[in-house]
Amino acid sequence: MNIKKNLVLIIVLALSKYVSAQVTDAQKDSLYIQQVEDHKEPDKVLHAEPLYIDLIRDLGARKGEKEWNVGLGLTDNLKFDSYEALIEYEWAPIDRLGLEVELPFTFYSPVNGTANDSIPSNQLNSIKIAAQWSFFVNEPMATSMALGYINEFELSDFRNFGKPFIKGNVYNPFLVVAKRWGNNFHSLIYTGPMIEQSFSTNKFHTTYDINTSFHYMISGTRNFIGIEFNKTIDNGDFDMTIRPQMRLGIADNLLIGIVAGIPVSRENERLSSFVRLIWEPGHKKK
Repeated sequence: MNIKKNLVLIIVLALSKYVSAQVTDAQKDSLYIQQVEDHKEPDKVLHAEPLYIDLIRDLGARKGEKEWNVGLGLTDNLKFDSYEALIEYEWAPIDRLGLEVELPFTFYSPVNGTANDSIPSNQLNSIKIAAQWSFFVNEPMATSMALGYINEFELSDFRNFGKPFIKGNVYNPFLVVAKRWGNNFHSLIYTGPMIEQSFSTNKFHTTYDINTSFHYMISGTRNFIGIEFNKTIDNGDFDMTIRPQMRLGIADNLLIGIVAGIPVSRENERLSSFVRLIWEPGHKKK
């Protein structure tokens, strides 16, 4: 009889601990979301934002928010490896408006005996300036929408640097729609055309990007795991890269994002990796 009583007691204690843990996780989520959304005006919805196709500040940005990003990436191509590096600064001068300046670099290394003069030259790709305006922020619906624009001044590679200095321009308007499902699940769509103009020929080339992402944010933290689907349509040709990813908090104001790239039906590109270091000066522990 005592054995039965002890067994029942053990089951009851285990169930109570399980229920307590579930309540604690739910409380953690609710408290963290409340800290982000309700600790000051205006309204803001907590979203998990993609790591590779980075947004221009948070959706629903509040005045005074700022962030530094440093990114490093490696892409395995058939004839050479390309190393990507970027530094960017983004800030919100007023509520709902995010601005960004970015300097992206690419460096190349030959593989499989490829001659150096047959691979692209190292380069500072461009000077990118961008703006993003969150025109819809609804906390009860856990939904945000934004319009944005990126202007990219394309520069000559290092072999021909300054001849000319700016060789073209890329015009990139975009739309962002993000939705949180419950406390932990997040989805986002980022889409728009990229219109490239060559100054030497005055010709235009247009591609269209449709980037979708899905994330699961760990209870009561800023950490998440997720996936991006980066899709490009170019003159009827469809390319997609799948990017599984994770974000980890190192300190209250320091995060690291780790991304893998898996191309689908791309002829010259193989696997890639990307790391993003995110520093938010003035960010307070929540």
